[in-house]
Amino acid sequence: MSTVHYRHANVDGLKIFYREAGTPGKPKLLLLHGFPSAGHMFRDLIPLLSKDFHIVAPDLPGFGQSDMPPRDQFGYTFDHIADVIDRFTDVVGFDRYAIYVFDYGAPTGFRLAVKHPERITGIVSQNGNAYVEGLSDGWNPIRAYWENPSDANREALRGMLAPETTRWQYTHGVADESLVSPDGIALDNHYLARAGMDDVQLDLFLDYQSNVALYPVFQAYFREHKPRFLAIWGKNDPFFLPPGAEAFKRDIPEARVSFLDTGHFALETHAGEIADAILAFFAH
Repeated sequence: MSTVHYRHANVDGLKIFYREAGTPGKPKLLLLHGFPSAGHMFRDLIPLLSKDFHIVAPDLPGFGQSDMPPRDQFGYTFDHIADVIDRFTDVVGFDRYAIYVFDYGAPTGFRLAVKHPERITGIVSQNGNAYVEGLSDGWNPIRAYWENPSDANREALRGMLAPETTRWQYTHGVADESLVSPDGIALDNHYLARAGMDDVQLDLFLDYQSNVALYPVFQAYFREHKPRFLAIWGKNDPFFLPPGAEAFKRDIPEARVSFLDTGHFALETHAGEIADAILAFFAH
């Protein structure tokens, strides 16, 4: 088991915090977290993979320990976040790498793949969606905001930022809630409680429609480049449904798809199984 280092990178004046483990020279693996979390969600996975990979796990701008500039100085869109992470990979010397994408990390990572297909050595999608059939009815309040970005529809989404909602995201669909550490929930709620964070997240809820609009572009990339692809999903995810995972095989027939009996934050309960699946996948 290798040591995990906690570092900051200067990305065009923006401080991006990241975890780094493994040995330079090993295959590179970029871990991209989701909402409302940060790179700490990989705390159990990194030690299990660090012998075989050189790993970096950044906190996206506005998340975790990375800078959260005011909204009038930084546009909180997925295009902008992906641009920052693209530059981050240059800064840390990740020229060719595999990506592990989860939730918000998926539209971020897929943008990188579309822009730099020659850099991507493989993709692991853990509840990281790219198909309309993967979106559950849980998205309906956010869809209403897309269709009518009124103040009322924006205010209606604030409940999704409440502490009890964070806990529900972690525990929904989990057979044994005692397996879910309270630490990640508490840390995510700490970050969500920062001044101005609510409006940052509401901006991203609105901009998520840009990801759905890009689904055909992502799918065209899958069809043309057919990257090595592993989809491993918590099948009880209330936001991203199993048909979204199965759909990857439509564009990448050789993709491997498997399901775990857990929810959205599958690493909380199945880090060992996910690590084993990744190691087996990249061993061939």
